[in-house]
Amino acid sequence: MSESLKLDDLSVPLRALRLLAVDFGHLSAPWVHVGCVYPEQLELTFHDDLAGFEAWREALGIAPDAVTHGTQSNGGTRVLQATADFTGAVLKLTGFAQITDPAPSGAAD
Repeated sequence: MSESLKLDDLSVPLRALRLLAVDFGHLSAPWVHVGCVYPEQLELTFHDDLAGFEAWREALGIAPDAVTHGTQSNGGTRVLQATADFTGAVLKLTGFAQITDPAPSGAAD
C-alpha cells in the first residue's frame, strides 16, 4: 500500500463501478470494495445471496466453469469466486452462503 496514492489512482475501478451502476442497476446490490492495496481491483461481494452472485456472473458474461467453488468455516459456508476484466478493472465477484443441511458424516450418497 502506498501512502502517496491519490483518489485519482483509483479511477479505473471507480469508473467500472459507475458503468456497472448504469448498465446493471436493476441487479442486487452487492457489498462493494475499492482500496489502496489493489488499486486496479473492484470487488463485488454477496453474503447469503448466491442468486445475486449468479445474476451478476451471467450479466458480466463470466462462464459458469470460470467460477471456483469452495467452503470455509469447517464446511459451513459455501464460497463462489470469479474474476473478470471489466473496462480495464480487475473485477472480483464473490458469493458466500451458509450450507444449511450438510450431509452427516458417513452418510451414503
